[in-house]
Order: sequence, then C-alpha cells, then structure tokens
Amino acid sequence: MAVPPPTIRKRADFLAANRGKRFVTPGFILLVRPREDADPQMRAGYTVTKKVGNAVVRNRLKRRLRAAVQSQLAARGIPGADHVLIGRDAGLARPFADLEADLARALARLS
Repeated sequence: MAVPPPTIRKRADFLAANRGKRFVTPGFILLVRPREDADPQMRAGYTVTKKVGNAVVRNRLKRRLRAAVQSQLAARGIPGADHVLIGRDAGLARPFADLEADLARALARLS
C-alpha cells in the first residue's frame, strides 16, 4: 500500500488550486495547479459540498477519494503540484475500480 500524500488544509491553497487546470469526471472534479516552489512533493485536498448529502455521506465519499488518490497519485501525479478532488453525487454509486480509472485518466490528461 502506498503512503498517502500530504493533505492540503488551508483555504488559500484550495482557492489557488481553483485557478489551475480542471478535469471533470462523473464521480469528481480534479483541480491541479503547480505550486511553483522548489518542493517536488505532491499534495492532495478533498472537498465535498453539502449538496451531496449529510456528513456521513460526505465523509464516505471523501474516504473513497482518499483511497483512490493513495493508489494512483504516486505513480501518475504531477510533482510539485496541488491536486484537489471535489466529490460529486455519482462518486458514491460508482464502482471503486471506475473511480480509480477516472483518476488515472484525469491525471494523464492534465500532466
């Protein structure tokens, strides 16, 4: 099992990522923005709006997104960039293998 990437915590970092590239899939939206600092480390952030459901549902979707990122980001991520995943309704019903394939396709497209 791969080591999870550091998590983005500051709102300013999420807003900065929103100005980067984006790729839309049925289960999530991926935002990628290079940090333009000397650190080659990849960071990941997760957000799910209240439109998706209650706290239990939102947290379940975030856990699924974290697991997909943990399996795909190390091999396919963009070094020195912030990766933000915004969960969507379909992310809960979508099979996990499809979620991983969507993330791999999105990372390949944005790199």
